[in-house]
Amino acid sequence: MADSAKQARWKRSVILTCAVLGSSAGVAMAQQGASAAKDAPQPPAAAPAQTRDANASVVIYDGGLTPGWKDIGWAPRELPKSAPARVRMYNHGGWILYQPKLTGAYGALTFRFTAPEAHGEFLDVRLDAPGATVFPHVRISPEFIVKKDNEWAEVVVPMEVLNPRSAPFDRVVLRASKDVSRDWVLFDKVALVPLSPDIAAARAAGGGRAGRGAGRESKMVIDCAAPSRPISPLIYGIALDGNRETQDTHQWKLGATIRRWGGNPTSRYNWKLGRAWNTGNDWYFRNVQLGFGADDFLESNRKHNLQSALTLPLIGWVAKDTSSVGFPVSTFGPQQAVDETEPAGGNGMRRDGTPLPPGPPTATSVQAPPEFISEWVRSLREADARRGGARGVHMYILDNEPALWNSTHRDVHPEPLTYDELLKRTIDYGTVVRRADPEAVIAGPAEWGWTNYFWSAADFAPGRPPYTDRRAHGDVALLPWYLRSLRDHEKKTGVRVLDVVDVHFYPQSNVGVGVEGGTDPDTNARRIRSTRALWDPTYKDESWIGEPIQLIPRVKQWIAENYPGRGLSIGEYNFGALKHMSGGLAQAEALGRFGQQGLTSAFFWQYPPENSPTFWAFRAYRDFDGKGGRFQDVSLPTAAPEGTSLFASRDASGKKLTAVLLNFDPEQAAQAQLEFKGCGTLNTVRVLGYSGAPGGFTEQATGTKAEQALSQRLPPYSITVLDLTVK
Repeated sequence: MADSAKQARWKRSVILTCAVLGSSAGVAMAQQGASAAKDAPQPPAAAPAQTRDANASVVIYDGGLTPGWKDIGWAPRELPKSAPARVRMYNHGGWILYQPKLTGAYGALTFRFTAPEAHGEFLDVRLDAPGATVFPHVRISPEFIVKKDNEWAEVVVPMEVLNPRSAPFDRVVLRASKDVSRDWVLFDKVALVPLSPDIAAARAAGGGRAGRGAGRESKMVIDCAAPSRPISPLIYGIALDGNRETQDTHQWKLGATIRRWGGNPTSRYNWKLGRAWNTGNDWYFRNVQLGFGADDFLESNRKHNLQSALTLPLIGWVAKDTSSVGFPVSTFGPQQAVDETEPAGGNGMRRDGTPLPPGPPTATSVQAPPEFISEWVRSLREADARRGGARGVHMYILDNEPALWNSTHRDVHPEPLTYDELLKRTIDYGTVVRRADPEAVIAGPAEWGWTNYFWSAADFAPGRPPYTDRRAHGDVALLPWYLRSLRDHEKKTGVRVLDVVDVHFYPQSNVGVGVEGGTDPDTNARRIRSTRALWDPTYKDESWIGEPIQLIPRVKQWIAENYPGRGLSIGEYNFGALKHMSGGLAQAEALGRFGQQGLTSAFFWQYPPENSPTFWAFRAYRDFDGKGGRFQDVSLPTAAPEGTSLFASRDASGKKLTAVLLNFDPEQAAQAQLEFKGCGTLNTVRVLGYSGAPGGFTEQATGTKAEQALSQRLPPYSITVLDLTVK
């Protein structure tokens, strides 16, 4: 990734249904229960407040009322000693538990109850307080019942549902929302509790919410009868992080299938020195000693059963040692920014911000002509042969973002890249790679983004008229011209130097990269929407680009028109806010689209933090249950309404289906109504869900199942995996 230069160019738990009791007497009843409510005992004028640890649970009733709590209400009831409370809830009966001057913040109301089966869903729960504050009525439905123990139901109602405005309250009201029989309803273990650590962590990541009610109905379809397409396993790629390669181990837990040796410094990697490259303008144009080399990278991938994609330098210069700097202060004098590491090196800019002319490339580098790369490729294949022949490199990438060389590596390549130079270097270096490894998969040009799909660096060079390079090449956009020229070269020489078209993609709509990026509601929504630029011809990019990008269809069309048969890879991409659910949802969406759209490969930049939402987005497809459960190998056509996504897959037998469902709404649940067309009869259904907790996916209650349909609740801001078999 070209950091500074690129950024400069990118302007760039059973639950109680809450009754609404809003008067100062704390009563506002449905019509049938109004008179009973008027006669309900009122709270005493004062009572001692219960003191507590702010983070402790407050037990209200556990085999009896706890000190400080009062029992009022209009329903007949008995509170036997050391036993559950018994309440007759006919005539819309209600029970109120009250403590004056109740203080503290809570995460949820919990309790257990048992009622006659004939009551059905009858229980309503709410909070109340003196004054005009109106609290929501919450119907206790299956979504709030976390456990059934014989006849007892354990209920957890999140405070966000009971008290969305975090208003002060001093009583809990449990009431029948409809007329029921005079049979006893038993309650026990009523408590106000803090959020569990997992839920608290999920909330911090923007998720962990239950959402109110059944959720908006979302009709979805998985069509097993329509044409399907294979999913390339290489879309689950990640990249080397040169700063953390010898430290992190969680990258091996993602389920990634291929790893890319790439980024700016790899343009200047000297394979003969083994552990030397130049950092370019990422870090003061400094040659450095790495704690690892390309051979170590390849060996780590082999050890962890990942394929390897290796960036080959085409720039013509690589680091000559591990100490030289491109703009030493001793030679160039004071600069705008200086790295004091000896020898001190600057950023190559005068204090007024103007660029310094670079010295000779030999100050930091040695020449790396095509033969230098050919020798490297031959040595890699010879090493493969010594290990028994298994291929060590599965894709060679022709350098990294060459249109930015005149900024990222301007100490050795100060002039902007032209159409002709890009083509010549591709042919010269690609040809020697093909000769050294005839079965190689070669990818390029690894360009950074939107402008360099259409124009060369020379088209924007200071001091030159704009677009002159493109106009000199028939006014044809760079990528189509590049592809057509390579097609013509193959026809003429019989040498194929390109197998996969590699482009990079970063949203330009100010959503961030890596862990950076805003997490306010607007940015979160825009981050998720920005994924539409990958595929949707109706999505107008919300950035300076201001038009549909439709990257995958666009480049596929260019390939079809100019050099048919090439694959398509997204060599770098990232949606920012990796530790937030919006980042995780964007990643899950992208991985689903990659399979649906038939990409050859894709490489996340670089890999997400351990147990972050983006980490678990990968695991949704690669190991959702920690036991190897994964998305299958054939993509099925799907349909889902706005605000949701559905991606579906099957195995070769057609009997195993896996689906990933996304709810992009941060507040409202969705009730997915899935129709399975031509898939057979649903046999087994396992549901796993994730909403931001660091522990990842957990098994969820299965919704209502029919032979060819399933109704499944999708919590707000959630990733849900359906692990299915059909017969």
